[in-house]
Amino acid sequence: MAADDIVITGARENNLRNVSLRVPKRQLVAFTGVSGSGKSSIVFDTIAAEAQRQLNETFTAFARNFLPRYGQPDVDTIENLSAAIVVDQKRLGGGSRSTVGTITDIYTLLRLLFSRVGKPHVGFSNAFSFNDPQGMCPECEGLGKSVQLDLDTFLDRSRSLNDGALLHPDFGRTGWYWKMYAASGYFDLDKPLGDYTDQEWQTLLYGDGKVPLEWQGTTINSTYEGAVSKFTRLYIRKDAAEMSERNRKVFLQYVTEQTCPLCKGDRLSQAALGSEIDGYNIAQLGAMEATELVAVLRTLTDPQGATVVESLLDRVGNLVDIGLGYLSLNRPTDTLSGGESQRIKMVRHLSSSLIDMMYIFDEPSVGLHARDVERLNRLLVKLRDKGNTVLVVEHDRDVIEIADHVIDIGPKGGAGGGQVLFGGTVAELRTADTPTGRYLEHRLPLKTTYREPTGHLKVVAADAHNLKNVSVDIPTGVLVVVTGVAGSGKSTLINNVFVSQHPEAIVIDQSAVGASIRSSPATYTGLLDPIRQLFSKANGVPASLFSFNSKGACANCQGLGVIYTDLAFMDGLRSTCEVCEGRRFSDDVLEHTLRGKSISDVLRMPATDALEFFPEKKLRTILQAVNDVGLGYLQLGQPLSTLSGGECQRIKLATELHKGGTIYVMDEPTTGLHMSDIQHLLDIIERLVSSGNSVIVIEHNLDVIKNADWIIDLGPEGGSQGGTILFEGTPVQLLDATNSYTAEYVRRDVGAAVPVV
Repeated sequence: MAADDIVITGARENNLRNVSLRVPKRQLVAFTGVSGSGKSSIVFDTIAAEAQRQLNETFTAFARNFLPRYGQPDVDTIENLSAAIVVDQKRLGGGSRSTVGTITDIYTLLRLLFSRVGKPHVGFSNAFSFNDPQGMCPECEGLGKSVQLDLDTFLDRSRSLNDGALLHPDFGRTGWYWKMYAASGYFDLDKPLGDYTDQEWQTLLYGDGKVPLEWQGTTINSTYEGAVSKFTRLYIRKDAAEMSERNRKVFLQYVTEQTCPLCKGDRLSQAALGSEIDGYNIAQLGAMEATELVAVLRTLTDPQGATVVESLLDRVGNLVDIGLGYLSLNRPTDTLSGGESQRIKMVRHLSSSLIDMMYIFDEPSVGLHARDVERLNRLLVKLRDKGNTVLVVEHDRDVIEIADHVIDIGPKGGAGGGQVLFGGTVAELRTADTPTGRYLEHRLPLKTTYREPTGHLKVVAADAHNLKNVSVDIPTGVLVVVTGVAGSGKSTLINNVFVSQHPEAIVIDQSAVGASIRSSPATYTGLLDPIRQLFSKANGVPASLFSFNSKGACANCQGLGVIYTDLAFMDGLRSTCEVCEGRRFSDDVLEHTLRGKSISDVLRMPATDALEFFPEKKLRTILQAVNDVGLGYLQLGQPLSTLSGGECQRIKLATELHKGGTIYVMDEPTTGLHMSDIQHLLDIIERLVSSGNSVIVIEHNLDVIKNADWIIDLGPEGGSQGGTILFEGTPVQLLDATNSYTAEYVRRDVGAAVPVV
């Protein structure tokens, strides 16, 4: 029946080539294909965008003012859409008041439980909220920490106000704040602060009143505010998470932070902390890891709270099932990784009674060990079995294999992709002549010959986060893979402890490389400047003409290539600039060419085409590196804001490949990589190691683990049950390791049928 399929006709978003296809509803559908093939263009930019746009149109024009805006995708028709819930990898923000408990509503249920069952009774559920005046600690206002201005860094007592005694840049002697102190008449401006009387000191730091100030030719009565009072109001009372990166860095230079002396970091009022259930207060339960919290909840027997406890067990149990049992409810959301953020979002929906919804996931296996992928799969199936459509963009073999239906996009990335190559069952995919079909059964062999270390880098008695006094010698001159289940301590050991002790290491992670529409692969990798010089030399004109951020920019769109029109409550309009037709440069600049190509033509080239176009050695070195890391489909001028986390990491890797370095640290470099690209990544890493570098990779991918020279496995579980080294040695030695999930799954992968621990 037609209503059992989502029917897409003529999809042309990004690189899609007039795609028409049917997506079965109420099934688990995996979208596969190499990086940049068009998977996300179909799933997110077409299906999800249209579902969300149409849902928003059911609201009034006034209500739409407060909703996200989704443009209409470039598609002829989409039929039979359900309401979409997009569960992506965007990190959860929310500032210091947002925690795992608040974002999942688990803490809300816990507050309800204490308001019903807690002894002594202290009030409604808001009396247990650190975000509500009724429940928050009055000393720290629910933050759990006391932040105070550090006077020793804020001012120099040996200087006078005229000499710049106030050291914070916003209080400098050319600023408005300084003028208020200077015009107040309260101080001798040439007197060192160290010579101030007690009264002058009190007035400078905490005084108030009115002072006359000259403003635009007239005198106004301005409110006088002491320096400490003003700084506290402007900065300390403002959540640091809401500050710009620059302001946050400046802020941290001038403050000291300590645990709140009243609530001891628990954030709550003394009344809330005094209410208990079976000897536990709400802060103690909130500080427990989810696995421990489940065990405690199962012991609660008060019939008044039975229904709430049942709901809590279901939701906290989902946290454990999804591989986040090591998290506590009081963990701030802004400390979670992208993969953890996505799985937290899943938990919010698993308890929903809604059916016939459409859940859309973006590589939910990111950051998960093979053991935890099995748990993830059970949750995806659970969502489907409730009568929902589950769409998953995925590279992980284990997730693909549980799908009811697979849609394979390709054959290549960028302009070489955008076509539907296959649609059918996993069994049919195994025999299909597509990149995914060919590699679904393909596994790299276990490495059996290993390099000898050239030395060792020590980590001694590491106890950060959950690490339990870990000491380890990390061999140099070889490929070291650090693995273990999610939360076992891998990132803490390497990204926190090791990197802090060895700051010379080049860290290549998945953080954004730039959010500006004016940043591109050409600017980030250093390609653009030599390209502009080539155009300059060939045409005898200044190189600045060939920058869309400078003289050469189209005057109509200021070099963006597009015009953004705000349509108030309707979707904003993004249209190609009519003057430059999206080429970003003025017409006179485009008349200048290099080997028959304008600067706009060059910036629209994929890296693969650019490698053929440029014979210059310097450019070819960079372009070859971009192609080597599997990003040959990216256009040189494509905005960096459109890149995924995996693409960001690989473009960083490409930028570093042609530089000198001795220690490289990579955090899950297989993220976003198709199975067919894993060997290419390993080839790059092999090249780095063969050139005398040391490469340390945090990774779950079994093919990468099997090709290490040395493996360090942490665990056995996450959180408090992790933080110890289970194994150090070669891949062959790993096969004989006991009590290691990594060893179990590597044995499975190489064909030894051994039961899981």
